[in-house]
Amino acid sequence: MQTSIKEPGNTHVYKCFSLDTKDGIAHLVMNRPEQMNSMIKEFWSELPQVISEIEASGKTRVIVISAEGKHFSAGMDLSVFESGDNLKTETPTDREKLKQLILWLQSSLNALASCRVPVIAAIQGACIGGAFDMVAACDLRYATQDATFKIQEINLAMMADLGGLQRLPYLLSDAVVRELAFTGEALTAERALALGLINEILPNHEELVKRALQVAQQIASRAPLAVSASKEAINYARDHHINDALLHCANLQASIFSIADLAECMKAKKEKRSPVFGDLRPLKNSF
Repeated sequence: MQTSIKEPGNTHVYKCFSLDTKDGIAHLVMNRPEQMNSMIKEFWSELPQVISEIEASGKTRVIVISAEGKHFSAGMDLSVFESGDNLKTETPTDREKLKQLILWLQSSLNALASCRVPVIAAIQGACIGGAFDMVAACDLRYATQDATFKIQEINLAMMADLGGLQRLPYLLSDAVVRELAFTGEALTAERALALGLINEILPNHEELVKRALQVAQQIASRAPLAVSASKEAINYARDHHINDALLHCANLQASIFSIADLAECMKAKKEKRSPVFGDLRPLKNSF
């Protein structure tokens, strides 16, 4: 199934996703349920492209990622390596080729973490391997009761290499990350909630998507500049010393603070209505 994502200036046809945009929310849906939404070759080029196009318009304030079918995603589709040449390590050239492939795959998921708007993952059923890496790169995670998370690579005599081992230590305790990485055992939704990996458990897929969109609506109603800056500040603080992060926060606040947005908040409160804010500025790759 191929889906055309019709955004302004966008005529691309995507194989792995469908997209619905409304009221500042971009709902990106993985739409290959018969294949458990496995991550085929096209996935790795389509994901960063569609994320880039979504945030470039400036109209999107939050992204929700969900999936059709019983399972969120079975992770990496083995067809990505079907030629066999990508896995050769006989020569330095072979090893460099494999390294560059891994970095390219990582960059696809990095697009979620570096996106200037929050990304919410809505997860049902199995979330395996690369899919676990994917949701670890998102800002918020909601799941159904039957959701499970697994670092599958160790079960295939491999080390996970797409970001999960690097991001999960910020989301889970060191001992839990090591347990998952070394054993390849599944993490249940109930335990994931208790450990702080997910924000909430929902009874079924319908309620899951409904809740994710509800949270997205709350985020979209806030001042876009303040939300975007908050994500940047949190990410920066995670990766830097607290004193550096405090200085960065002060500089960032000084650069994005809007007296007009503050006045609108106060006026809306007085008038007992929701505030109305302008969109983010569009991103352009030219002068």
